[in-house]
Parts: sequence; structure tokens; C-alpha cells
Amino acid sequence: MKLHEQGQLLRIFIGESAKYKGKPLYEVIVHKAKELELAGATVVRGISGFGPRSKIHTTKFLRLSVDAPLIIEIVDSEEYIQRILPFLDEAVVNGLITLEKVQVIKYESRQSEE
Repeated sequence: MKLHEQGQLLRIFIGESAKYKGKPLYEVIVHKAKELELAGATVVRGISGFGPRSKIHTTKFLRLSVDAPLIIEIVDSEEYIQRILPFLDEAVVNGLITLEKVQVIKYESRQSEE
């Protein structure tokens, strides 16, 4: 991705317990993004939230079964973001997917010189 390029921010809101073909959905999405050569993906775990059913999901201590809210964020060009949307349409059964324009200021990877 070029610097100072117009890009897109894709956000996928799901629960931590969401699965796709028996695997954690967030892991499958990250691996799919890598497979499709997207610039990167980040999974953020929320401490509290609720969705369309208004059920509060939280990570309060002393709870053994937690379905914490997760957000997967991917930033790339529109062309690359479009590559993953058909998969997300199939895989995300319960959740929210948003897309917005962003201005990429810096995208860099420093390789170690060892």
C-alpha cells in the first residue's frame, strides 16, 4: 500500500465464541486476510458490549463462560478489501461489518538486518 493513499477500513464485530467450520471465526478471518494478501489484520478484544439482541457480553472476573466482543480491523486499498467481502458474507452469521474511507499516512515494516 502506498503512503498517503486513500484506503478503506473494514471492521468486523463478532463474539469471541463465533465459529466457522469448527474454528474460531476471528482466527479464520485473519488467516483468510493473509491468504488474500491484504496489508494486515488486527483483532481487538472488548471488555464489554452488546449487539442486536441487547445481551450484555463482558469479561468481568469470576465468569467462566465469556463471549467477549471482538473487532477485527483491516486497512487496505478498495481493490484488496473487495477480495475478502464474499468470504465474510458467508462466514459472519451473527455480527456487524462496516466499511469506511481512510487516509493512509504511514505503512511500514522494518525487517531486521540479521
